[in-house]
Amino acid sequence: MSAHTAAVAPDTDRDTTVAALFETHHAGLLRVAVLLGAGPDAEDVVAEAFYQLQRRWGRIRDKDAAVGYLRGVILNLTRMRFRHLRVVRRHAQQNVEFAEDSAEQHALLRDEHRHVVSALRTLPTRQHQVLVLRYWLDLSEAEIARTMGISQGAVKSHASRGMAKLSSILKGAET
Repeated sequence: MSAHTAAVAPDTDRDTTVAALFETHHAGLLRVAVLLGAGPDAEDVVAEAFYQLQRRWGRIRDKDAAVGYLRGVILNLTRMRFRHLRVVRRHAQQNVEFAEDSAEQHALLRDEHRHVVSALRTLPTRQHQVLVLRYWLDLSEAEIARTMGISQGAVKSHASRGMAKLSSILKGAET
């Protein structure tokens, strides 16, 4: 094997693996970004997550955990978006509401989910994120804790409070 082939082979393997992950998980991760509140930036958030995975491929110890890594990046980028919007609101002295749903968001969410997503948006950020990771992705408390960088107890607390408030909102909408 030549020096050139040895240098290209790891990159080719990485590129092939990341492309396969993209093909398999892109649509689901896009839904997660939308549900976490990335709004019109959902496509960019997911693209950035795959870029970060590609860039840091050599540092990832367990290649089977790549999807979990992508979820974590999406969650963090969405948090950064919320922080940015908070700063913009504070400095602009105006109330910035969620942007109107894009065509992509309408395509990704069925009509029956729109009401739940709307109610989710009223929850505090951590509660919103825990509920999406738990009930849309069906992650365990341990997986959610690792993804969000919080304790399992905090996951339980956010899930409990979020479900109580979400139930209250949805029951109020039915009457």
